[in-house]
Amino acid sequence: MLVLVINSGSSSLKYQVRDTATGELLVKGIIDRIGEEAVPDHGAALEELARRLPEALGGRDIDAVGHRVVHGGERFSEPVLIDNEIVRSIERLSPLAPLHNPASARGIRAVHDKWPDTPQVAVFDTAFHRTLPEHAWRYALPNSLYRKYGIRRYGFHGTSYGFVAPAAARFLGINPEEFDAVIAHLGNGASVAAIKDGRSIDTSMGFTPLEGLVMGTRSGDVDPSILVFLLREGYDAKTLDDLLNRESGLLALGGASDMRTLEEAAAAGNTTAATALDIAAYRLAKYIGAYHVAVGGAQAVVFTAGIGENSWDFRELTVDKLGALGVELDQDANRRRESGARLISSAASAIPVLVVPTDEEEAIAEATAETVARNSASPAGAAPS
Repeated sequence: MLVLVINSGSSSLKYQVRDTATGELLVKGIIDRIGEEAVPDHGAALEELARRLPEALGGRDIDAVGHRVVHGGERFSEPVLIDNEIVRSIERLSPLAPLHNPASARGIRAVHDKWPDTPQVAVFDTAFHRTLPEHAWRYALPNSLYRKYGIRRYGFHGTSYGFVAPAAARFLGINPEEFDAVIAHLGNGASVAAIKDGRSIDTSMGFTPLEGLVMGTRSGDVDPSILVFLLREGYDAKTLDDLLNRESGLLALGGASDMRTLEEAAAAGNTTAATALDIAAYRLAKYIGAYHVAVGGAQAVVFTAGIGENSWDFRELTVDKLGALGVELDQDANRRRESGARLISSAASAIPVLVVPTDEEEAIAEATAETVARNSASPAGAAPS
């Protein structure tokens, strides 16, 4: 099956086409600056994509489209075939992911307008974390806020965790359904997940993707009273949102949101950059220690995503803080650049440390093919105009 995987942003559309029968990646790209004169909306972006595909696909047609949807709320615990009601549900969840869900809905509508008979599937970032027990997802707030607004921990990066957890288990020769691990998905957005018996039982991101680790421009955990204080000092909601999501994190601490820039600066003797990295590694190490307890003793600590897979410096900085757990890196293995899953801990390490590349697009393509096959007797859904 040829599956077009789409990740719709407010001003960009990333895409891949994969043959799920062979696992082959046929084409990938991005259409950006949506909303400007050249590409006024997602419909125009789909027109541009439709112009690019025929040559790359050699005349073959797309069989299905899989969409990454960030927030599925409490309703969606698995990928679903999209119809009118599903796309409206995605839109109703927009207050929980205002930067992401509206863009996903626009992408779905644009695909329907262009290819109305092609089945579409929504794959939700939050779905993998629907297994969180109540003691992990509930905040210590009045229950009325949960009932009225859905305020609880949802977790994100679920498609990545769902791909990496079984891959790490297979690498170690462990049944994925018996795998206990702590997995760190480290990119510009970053989170950690506690995996027990192959299922998510806790995760660092919460109601939104802001909670948890220090990220590129996001603060991660802060004392909520700071926000109350700043409100009293005259800050408004938009200013606070910009502060926490776009002006904090590594950018605020070290002057750059890109990990590579900070590592180069730290290596050159910039103490501000070094301190920023140390703060981020300390926060991550605390979560790893906590989640080691949560899963009853991790069988592995796993690094994935852009920073997790490529930054030996940051892995080393983090693992050096885990001595109390008996974790120890093999310095040569950690610094060696290789593709595929690999072991980077020493023979003396009490817990294996792995690097396992993630592939969210592959996971979305496979989930799309499986969902379409499962619903093959049903007609393709149609998004409302």
